[in-house]
Amino acid sequence: MKPKTVIAVVGPTAIGKTELAITIAKQLGTEIISADSRQFFKEMEIGTAVPSAEELQTVPHHFIQHKSIQDAYSVGDFERDADKKLQELFKNYDQVIMVGGSGLYVDAIIHGLDEFPEVDPKIRELLNKKLSEKGLESLQKELYKVDPKYHEMVDVHNPHRLIRALEIYHASGWPYSSFLNQKKKKKKFKSLYIGIQADREIIYDRINQRVDLMMESGLLDEAKKLYPFRNLNALQTVGYKELFSYFDGDFTLDFAISEIKKNTRRFAKRQLTWLRKNEEIIWVDSDIESNSVMDRINQKLVSNHE
Repeated sequence: MKPKTVIAVVGPTAIGKTELAITIAKQLGTEIISADSRQFFKEMEIGTAVPSAEELQTVPHHFIQHKSIQDAYSVGDFERDADKKLQELFKNYDQVIMVGGSGLYVDAIIHGLDEFPEVDPKIRELLNKKLSEKGLESLQKELYKVDPKYHEMVDVHNPHRLIRALEIYHASGWPYSSFLNQKKKKKKFKSLYIGIQADREIIYDRINQRVDLMMESGLLDEAKKLYPFRNLNALQTVGYKELFSYFDGDFTLDFAISEIKKNTRRFAKRQLTWLRKNEEIIWVDSDIESNSVMDRINQKLVSNHE
């Protein structure tokens, strides 16, 4: 019997992951699981570059806009739901495609998550209150004090990640980093990573073009509708935070757009830093012919079967 395989298409934002994932899925006659944590939320369509209606009709996608920004949805929740969906899909397919720029979410499915202690919801409430009253810097300083190792690893501009690390510390008395890289449960499928790469100038140019296209497509109006909910975790993300500052009168619109581009470039850099640590990734250039990608995938699938 052929081994079941998850083929993960990864890379920085705006590099062309959706297009390549759809091409591979069509060639293999299978379906796609999205592991882009920003695209889970149905209210955030334009600013997260959700695949177009035409793309979604071409190949069945799962975990696209299936949650509300009001819902608490963690990487642990996603791992549980995606594992269940994979079990269903593997009844019909030998391979399933996974695509997304959220490295933590991709790795959670392929390798599993570390086990963490239960956290009293009151701890999270207190940390969210601290964020609201004292700002992001207060969380950054606390994490540096109690867990300098994780402070060096984490995106310190992401309040959700900071709160998660601090709530584990407050619940257990142990730093978040001490729970990482424990022995995880073994997954019942094989995996294959395809990473898309390009010169930095190309990535940055694509990002700038994408942001301009988002603005033309109505990102300003989308952000305006979400402005009353700006303190929710889901909205603490590039593309929305900058426009909220414009609505607050802190930025001009032109400056807000330039900040979206700058912060998206920084986000892409962090994505690549995460991915470069993964020695399993087969890297391909963004302009490679799809037939060449399929040749490399088929070679790897054959070797997995041997």
